[in-house]
Amino acid sequence: MSQSLVKNLIHLVYSTKHRKPWIPKNHRDDLFAYQAGILENWDSPALLIGGVEDHVHALFALSKNHPLKKIVEEVKKGSSKWMKVDGPKNPDFHWQAGYAAFSVSHSKIAEVKRYIENQDDHHRKMTFQDELRALFRRHEIEFDEQFVWD
Repeated sequence: MSQSLVKNLIHLVYSTKHRKPWIPKNHRDDLFAYQAGILENWDSPALLIGGVEDHVHALFALSKNHPLKKIVEEVKKGSSKWMKVDGPKNPDFHWQAGYAAFSVSHSKIAEVKRYIENQDDHHRKMTFQDELRALFRRHEIEFDEQFVWD
């Protein structure tokens, strides 16, 4: 084959440091748009980004030219600066050190989008920690509670 053709869809989840409620509702759309711009600049277009006051979910197509770790680093670094300087201007803002990323089948795009779109309703019933535990179980990811939360 003379060219490389890929489509790796990723559901990325990460939270604010210690799950602080640092993402005000009135800045979320701008934050998510800013993050989408970063993803686009790294050849990883966002299908949807959403979240609540303490964490973000992003569904995007991972670039064939850049590793996931680098994409996540750039999104978190760039959007952290935006939150401190241009967005809500919170000098204390930080993302948690880690992240969770799950592969998504093309046939599940609509389901994952609905899941991301309904985060406000979802988190009236479930904590971020319980949500992440359920995602880990669904994707058969082994984890140690001692090292997941910061």
